[in-house]
Amino acid sequence: MTLRSIIGSGRYKHAALALLAAGLAVVAASLVTSRLDLGVEALRLCLQISVAVTVCALFLAYLFIGRISEDRRQITESEQRFRRAMEDSAIGIAIVSLDGRILQTNPAFATMLGYSREEIEALTFFQITHPDDLQIGRETMAGLRAGTVDTFHFEKRYLKKDGTPVWANLAGSVIRDGRSGRPLYLVSQIEDIDARKQAEGRIAEAETRWNFALAGAGQGVWDFDIRKGGTTYSSTWVKMLGYGDGELDGDPDRWLTMIHPDDRATVAEADRDHLDGQTEFFEAEFRMRHKDGRRIWILDRGKAIERDANGQLIRAIGSLTDITRRKQAEERLIVSAAMLADEKERLKVTLQSIGDAVICTDAANRVTFMNPVAEKLTGVSSDDALGKTLSHVYWAVDEETGHRIGMTRPATGEEARSDQNSRAVLIRRDDTRCSIRQVVSPIINERNEFGGLVIVFQDFTDARALQRQLAHAAAHDALTGLANRSSFIRAMEGLVDQARKDGSTAGGHHQFMFIDLDHFKLVNDTGGHAAGDALLKRVAEAVRGVLGPEDIVARLGGDEFAVILKSGSAPGARIAARSIIDAIAGLNFTWDGRPHAIGASIGLAAICANCGEVDEIIARADAACYAAKAAGRGCLSVAPDGKISDDRLELPKPLAAAS
Repeated sequence: MTLRSIIGSGRYKHAALALLAAGLAVVAASLVTSRLDLGVEALRLCLQISVAVTVCALFLAYLFIGRISEDRRQITESEQRFRRAMEDSAIGIAIVSLDGRILQTNPAFATMLGYSREEIEALTFFQITHPDDLQIGRETMAGLRAGTVDTFHFEKRYLKKDGTPVWANLAGSVIRDGRSGRPLYLVSQIEDIDARKQAEGRIAEAETRWNFALAGAGQGVWDFDIRKGGTTYSSTWVKMLGYGDGELDGDPDRWLTMIHPDDRATVAEADRDHLDGQTEFFEAEFRMRHKDGRRIWILDRGKAIERDANGQLIRAIGSLTDITRRKQAEERLIVSAAMLADEKERLKVTLQSIGDAVICTDAANRVTFMNPVAEKLTGVSSDDALGKTLSHVYWAVDEETGHRIGMTRPATGEEARSDQNSRAVLIRRDDTRCSIRQVVSPIINERNEFGGLVIVFQDFTDARALQRQLAHAAAHDALTGLANRSSFIRAMEGLVDQARKDGSTAGGHHQFMFIDLDHFKLVNDTGGHAAGDALLKRVAEAVRGVLGPEDIVARLGGDEFAVILKSGSAPGARIAARSIIDAIAGLNFTWDGRPHAIGASIGLAAICANCGEVDEIIARADAACYAAKAAGRGCLSVAPDGKISDDRLELPKPLAAAS
């Protein structure tokens, strides 16, 4: 340790300087006395003083050096503790320069953002901050440079390595130079609060939905809190009674004065029973005075949610619903009670006479009603069905999956909804089936209790068959029953796309044939279109008869046909084409006693990855078919591989075949 370091040690600086001065004084005194002519006693005294001062100086130096070593040891330990605290902290810690560069960070912060420490320390805070929150960091930096910021605490979003935003709580302080006060760097603690933010968002969304639902349902909310000095009411509540916001807040007993005198005893009893713990909720129906003087019926429901140590009420929350219309309806029902039996009988007659089948069940899923249409469709009489479980009478399955369509009650508190199904199949006891369209609706009474199901269903067999016929007609030629042009093109587009995905080359797995009948016009001209249609049906049967079940045959229009050989190699396609030509040539078609002979010319093209689009493949096969006709008809011509140029097509060399 140097003398300069001892002298320069903060709190020992002055003591070290004094010690140095004393030592120099002793040395100077020794030199002076050695030159002076003093007596022996005087010299001895000076020598003793010098030795004493020297020993004291050495002892003090020893103490100072030991103290400095201890301080340095403590500083080293403090640095180690800080390093361990930073490395082992579950919260992210980062040391950041004034220009935003990340000088040092701990594993927790790097892990939080999905980086390694080396990766994140090569970035700036601005690069990992969400674009919408960049201004927060810039404002902090500006305040730091202006000397108005020493500590900071805010929330913002960072971007993970994969670009996902994550919310964090950022707290830190500015480290300044001890002498000049100049800011040196920032030390920040970053806590991941993304889960909390998401939870807050869900809570806020739930609260918004709840408030919207209450307002939409016309329900007002009251909140009695003795600590706040009274009762507060929601805007819906006060508007229900014709008042403005805040006009009824305060006095917790004011609402009692607004209750009809005949109903106050009932309300007070319900309130007392709940406060005494005899009921789980406070619930009462009563009349209240509207601001304009009229009376409205109110349903009040509430619950004590907080009491003190003595059981005294501290806070209660409840809702009020305007049930005036319901009460008016109840009064009308009371007036019409004598007519209820007749109305019920009329309803029963109506259900029995409508064209839809109806089955009703109770809460235990037992059949309580069946109309005659339901008896007919299920094959079970009403007398046999009543009191039996629904599955004894009605068993419906999904037309596509074959799984049973369940008839379940809604869960407690769940909104009751009708369940419609247009692809159900009813299986009768004798295993016969019929397609039905059903609507299953739960019965919920005024106490929100499940009371059973109402199943309305219709015989949908004919309509379902018509749908299938229409779907078949949309994809097939009406005359021949083969695939029509649009469905054939869709199938071919799918095969071309698959060939590109598989990378199939010119010798691909599929071959396309373009078939044009020879001498067909003569049949139409001599025998009429009826003869032509009959012949086209025979041609369709002949072509279909020589191909495999996986191959696709279509009529493109007029006397043009197309074939996709799904498992055809080029040699196999030539054999199939010759078989088609021979089959068409050997039809022996006769109309009105007159024989007609026709043939077929075929153009063949491969379906592969490098063959271009569908229209290009068809164009090549069409051109090859034209070449076959030019070569004498009744033969096959193979199109060259590759795309067709726009201006001309080199005619392929025909493969001769007997006409």
